[in-house]
Amino acid sequence: MFKSKVYVKRRQELKEKVKSGILLFIGNDESQVLIRDTVHKFRQNSNYLYYWGLNEPGLAALIDFDNDKAILFGHDLTTEEIVWEGEQKKLAEKARLIGVAETAEFSTLKNVLADFRKRRKRIHYLPQHLDNNIRKISELLNISLDKIMEKFSVDLTKAVISQRLIKSKKEIAEIEKALKISYKLHTAAMQKTKPGKYEYEIVKMMEKILTSKGSRWAYLPIFTINGERLHNHHYGNKIQKGQLVLNDSGAESPSGLYSSDITRTFPVSGKFTKKQKGIYEIVLKSQLAAIKAIKPGVKYLDIHLLTARIIAEGLKKLGLMKGDVDSAVKAGAHALFFPHGLGHMMGLDVHDMEDLGENYIGYDDKIKRSDQFGLAYLRFAKELQVGHVITVEPGIYFIPQLIKQWQSENKFEEFINYKKVNEYIGFGGVRIEDNILVTKTGYRVLGKPIPKTVREIESLMKKKR
Repeated sequence: MFKSKVYVKRRQELKEKVKSGILLFIGNDESQVLIRDTVHKFRQNSNYLYYWGLNEPGLAALIDFDNDKAILFGHDLTTEEIVWEGEQKKLAEKARLIGVAETAEFSTLKNVLADFRKRRKRIHYLPQHLDNNIRKISELLNISLDKIMEKFSVDLTKAVISQRLIKSKKEIAEIEKALKISYKLHTAAMQKTKPGKYEYEIVKMMEKILTSKGSRWAYLPIFTINGERLHNHHYGNKIQKGQLVLNDSGAESPSGLYSSDITRTFPVSGKFTKKQKGIYEIVLKSQLAAIKAIKPGVKYLDIHLLTARIIAEGLKKLGLMKGDVDSAVKAGAHALFFPHGLGHMMGLDVHDMEDLGENYIGYDDKIKRSDQFGLAYLRFAKELQVGHVITVEPGIYFIPQLIKQWQSENKFEEFINYKKVNEYIGFGGVRIEDNILVTKTGYRVLGKPIPKTVREIESLMKKKR
């Protein structure tokens, strides 16, 4: 949590962008596991955190333009509630922490909003994706559930995105706090992974590191010998010699709740085979080239395509692809091996502001999302700006089902050597990911460097394991 002046400034900037109406922000509630009193660890809605800073359930807030004021809605605990939950700060005290002068009981919010509606005040709210928050908006504004996502404010959404896209020095510091912990996660995983262990043993070991630092996962980690599965949250496989492990995991900063998102791929045996090294070096070359290309004014779409060409060129040298590289990439043939986008914005959310709509975040009137397989999954395509924090995460994967389908259709057979590709079935996948800040002069790789060259990884894994 930052000082109150940070939140006051953010809200003032938001008012200058939207200019009229009522801005309504709904915080998250506790999420139940099975019954009322068994809940998941709480995490506040990131848009609420950005403007109101309070990481606790049962809150809402609004900005009233006509009266030039902000109001925090919540609930002061009764004596009976204190018996179970302990004494907590009063709502007025919480409001002072974020620079808000006026508070009200949450139960009054519906009537307050009804009065605004009677006076024909436009009430702006953001897209909602959690069922509880959708129901709240429906009840508070008397909008049917199926209309909630139709009636959100595009003006407010675009204004929030424009602010949250540009990270302040304080935000960068929080991301680097998260990355400091992620460094420990990844280096420990490389050193502790060995044949005979199960994936869940390494995941639990990383969780202990998180707990010891007062942190938590920024997202559900991917730690798997099945690297060809882009999102894999099963940790039951026994790790065996000769396999590659893909570790896509990141910590959240303990106080500010900002994310980190790092991927490393490494050999279980501690040494890459010739085949593994061949693929790994292509991915690394493409990632380093992508990072080097980052600077203000460059379209991230162009950097994605640069990466795709380097991957296609490397695969051609290995005999997995053939024909003209530029033509292959234009057609989308490389997506058999690289079927996702190069990266995404990062901040309070690991996929920052994904709930507000990727087409608002990553695209604009100049750049529209492609419908081509692979390229369609690029989350951010428009021009980079100073203050953006973006992931760079190219990969090469050998997905048996996708290979089988494309081969049966003779798809891109002028560019793909299916006979050679089938020799790589069972290889898995390789992805390398870092978090990059766009600066005035180019870029800065955030966080302490985590081993990623073949030599660095093998050297670390030689140490006491």
